[in-house]
Amino acid sequence: MVQYLAETYWNQGKWTDAKKLQIQVLGMSTRILGEEHPDTLTHMGNLAATYTNEGKWTDAEKLKIQVLEMSTRILGEEHPDTLRSMGNLAVTYLNEGKWRDAEKLQIQVLEVTTRILGQEHPHTLTSMGNLAGTYLKQGKWTDAEKLQIQVLEMSTRILGQEHSDTFGSMGNLAMTYWNQGKWTDAEKLKIQVLEMSTRILGEEHPDTLRSMGNLAGTYLKQGKWTDAEKLQIQHWSACNNTQEKRKMEKFDKALDM
Repeated sequence: MVQYLAETYWNQGKWTDAKKLQIQVLGMSTRILGEEHPDTLTHMGNLAATYTNEGKWTDAEKLKIQVLEMSTRILGEEHPDTLRSMGNLAVTYLNEGKWRDAEKLQIQVLEVTTRILGQEHPHTLTSMGNLAGTYLKQGKWTDAEKLQIQVLEMSTRILGQEHSDTFGSMGNLAMTYWNQGKWTDAEKLKIQVLEMSTRILGEEHPDTLRSMGNLAGTYLKQGKWTDAEKLQIQHWSACNNTQEKRKMEKFDKALDM
């Protein structure tokens, strides 16, 4: 019962209440089942997740290192739970600004995932994207670009050009081109993203509006003032329409009450 109550607190964002109970559950599980029991590892991971949500990176890191070490020893490096633990610890390193530690773990995850699941498996694509993101954090544009091109090509082939993950991959690669000053390459991708987003989500969708703004910024970098102006007017008009619709929706709800 204590464990379920902790989960309920966690789902409500009541981190302090959840943490208090999770510490109790972890203590009991360690004492009764032993430190290396799978349930104990799960409870450690749950408490680490709570520390993460509180921004207590040091506490989260300490627990996640324990979980990873035991999971590797008991289950093996290639077990899904071990790979998940590696990924979780890498996220904590990223939150602490420990880019190299995160990169090292993410390279391990990618190598193992590629070997076990294959290069075109969705989990492998996610691992590639995560590592590319870490390269970006360190300003390793060339390394990030190389991985992102692979992710985009495979995502397009496997999931289709209009899949949300493919959208995201295009946007990520466009941003990498942007950071390198490759305005033409960035523009080409951002035009694709905007066209598909407009067609699939509609002109007034937040993602479409964001794509408009990004493309307008790229036009500005290239001195394409007319193209930028046209898009910015379109963006401004769509934003106004969206705000007006929201006002009308609130007004209609008020009338219904």
